Amino acid sequence: MASVSSRQDTNSTLKSFKDLGLDEWLANQCNAMGLLKPTPIQLNCIHPILAGEDCIGCAKTGSGKTAAFALPILQKLSEDPYGIFALILTPTRELAFQIAEQFNVLGKPINVRVTVITGGLDMMQQGLNLSVKPHIVISTPGRLADHLDSCDTFNLSKIRFLVLDEADRLIEDDFGAQLETIFKVLPKKRQTLLFSATMTKTLQELQEVALSKPFFWQQQSEVATVESLEQHYVLIPADVKDAYMMHILDKYSEAHPKSSIMIFTSTCKYAQILGMICEELGFNCVVLHSMITQKQRLAALAKFKSNQARILIATDVASRGLDIPTVDLIINHNVPNKPKNYVHRVGRTARAGRVGMAVTLVTQFDIKLVHAIEAFVNAKMTEYKTEEKEVLKILTEVAVARREAEIRLDEGDFGEKKEINKRKRIILEGKDPEEEKQNKKKRIKEKFKRKEHLKKKN
Repeated sequence: MASVSSRQDTNSTLKSFKDLGLDEWLANQCNAMGLLKPTPIQLNCIHPILAGEDCIGCAKTGSGKTAAFALPILQKLSEDPYGIFALILTPTRELAFQIAEQFNVLGKPINVRVTVITGGLDMMQQGLNLSVKPHIVISTPGRLADHLDSCDTFNLSKIRFLVLDEADRLIEDDFGAQLETIFKVLPKKRQTLLFSATMTKTLQELQEVALSKPFFWQQQSEVATVESLEQHYVLIPADVKDAYMMHILDKYSEAHPKSSIMIFTSTCKYAQILGMICEELGFNCVVLHSMITQKQRLAALAKFKSNQARILIATDVASRGLDIPTVDLIINHNVPNKPKNYVHRVGRTARAGRVGMAVTLVTQFDIKLVHAIEAFVNAKMTEYKTEEKEVLKILTEVAVARREAEIRLDEGDFGEKKEINKRKRIILEGKDPEEEKQNKKKRIKEKFKRKEHLKKKN
């Protein structure tokens, strides 16, 4: 495998997409999209992919990773068009649809056919879409594994490219069984491309044990977040967190009426409660989490992207890959347990050279987590100034709005409906819900054992 530095030296003279060996039609599409020159990950990874190498690319959020694999795939497709040509796996539904948008726009001159396969949408229709052999299939692992188990109307044995986007999460989270099902039907002769914003030990090990050494490129930087991101904290008592969040929201919205804001929180229920509080206090917002239907998720995202709503309240399903240029502020309602999740959350702003700000609400119980994040990103958060007197004025109003939201959710059996629907789906698939629950517990235990083994090994 060529060293990273030698590739960078070679590519330092390349100024345009055409210089990278891309066809004129693709370079023109990039210009039409406002992509005037390659980003570092595109500069370094496109050429090796065109040359037929496997590739592992790691760069900060907002650095153009999707185009780094989409452009060479589309060029190879234009030379030898057939379906199914490439399979892209991604951990979240929203990211799958966003990747599809980029493929559709970049591949318009060659009439590229793209199909998105995710949970929450009609399986019968997806089966029909797969049967007509689209060029590009973009999927979450679980739904694609379901299709492979339940029907034989499509074939993945001739794909040229397999892409794992947000590879660290796909490999390290609970996708093992689904990935195993998918990999069994893939050809051994293919190009495998792994892209991620955070480099992990698992990705490093993959690089070392791969049969054909992949080309590896990692963005070298002392700080894991982009330079144009301001990172702040607000140290507050846990029981007044919501009031402080509403205060920050109010002041920032007033000062920046055209900016969009994303609020991240830990659970689906809390996301829903915060959404209801915001609406009660007059903020136009949408919520995004796994306990609403896929149609509602897509509608919420469309409303936010089109600026009909300036505030999006979400769980970590929205922390990966989403590219919304108007997002200028990220509020972390909770401090993430894993530092890399913090990096992905705050990466929704200050993208592609733009400026942005992240404010994390820190309680007395979160100090160690904050120190771990600062050590991971190699940057210190600074204090964000708030006005305690202003917070006290809205404290009662926010507390009442929250209590009313909790009552409404309890009356609507929030959470129970999802569990019932999940059991129904498992039964319809011919499986035993209790057995599936036990299998999941086993997978979690095995994953924990592997992590412990790696710790001891290191």
